[in-house]
Amino acid sequence: MEQIQHKFIEVEGLKLHVAETGTGPNVVVFLHGFPEIWYCWRHQMIALANAGFRAIAPDYRGYGLSDPPPQPENATFSDLVSDLRSILDSLGLAKLGFSGCKRFWNSARISICTSTPREGLGSSHFGSAILPARPSSVYHKHLPEGFYILRWQEPGRAEADFGRLDAKTVVRNIYILFSRSEIPIAPENKEIMDLVEPSTPLPPWFTEEDLAAYGALYEKSGFQTALKVPYRSIDEVFNIPDPITKVPAFLIMGGKDYFLKFPEIEDLIKSGKAKEFAPNLEITFIPEGTHFVQEQFPEQVNQLILDFLGKHI
Repeated sequence: MEQIQHKFIEVEGLKLHVAETGTGPNVVVFLHGFPEIWYCWRHQMIALANAGFRAIAPDYRGYGLSDPPPQPENATFSDLVSDLRSILDSLGLAKLGFSGCKRFWNSARISICTSTPREGLGSSHFGSAILPARPSSVYHKHLPEGFYILRWQEPGRAEADFGRLDAKTVVRNIYILFSRSEIPIAPENKEIMDLVEPSTPLPPWFTEEDLAAYGALYEKSGFQTALKVPYRSIDEVFNIPDPITKVPAFLIMGGKDYFLKFPEIEDLIKSGKAKEFAPNLEITFIPEGTHFVQEQFPEQVNQLILDFLGKHI
């Protein structure tokens, strides 16, 4: 971890945190999801730097060490794209520019995703809209009211649920929930945080030291911006002239990732229909992997990424 350097880049009056390691002309940009921060890519950053790549991982505004916007509830995916563009410009990487879209940057040379490609979470090398975005109405139609995304979209509900606990416990509970193979769904008389018993152990690959790193940062940032992006911005509308991801794309998924149980997702990924949206897509499943596969099986994911990059760079 000592080889990872940290800097702050001012964007629209906000100090945004960027972790960076490695040198060279080939740059890999790692984008986190929720409740992650740059730290979730620590294993991949070091492995790629050791292989001769420059690895960059920002904290989104309002996440980790990055400042929240003055009105956290007003954060959007458009803000995220604008922030990333400014970060790349500041780092002298403007030539890697990307088209304005909340979930993918089609002018990137390569797109690699782990776990949730449809949401743009857990994405590296600019992320990718490998699967089409879906409005909240799909969730309302196919999943019960207690589905965690529907609960977290409701103003004030997650804030009240999370507010009963300290930040470290909230992150702990989410990591436990998201590491299971079932979609987190709360019954009518419970909240999402109630789905985890206090005695439940952490996943064996996620240490108390890891949890402390997350907890300390969320004590600083809180969860308001994190709830806004991604969960409360799902219905944000973009006019995308060409929504097809044409660059080489690679999806690494855990075979036990609960995301596969989202409406129609398993069929879309396993049937090959996803190639309608990313014709140059390759997919690899890690059978025992769950949602945070890059942290659960870092060495395997590292090698898969390096092999893919080696074929296309």
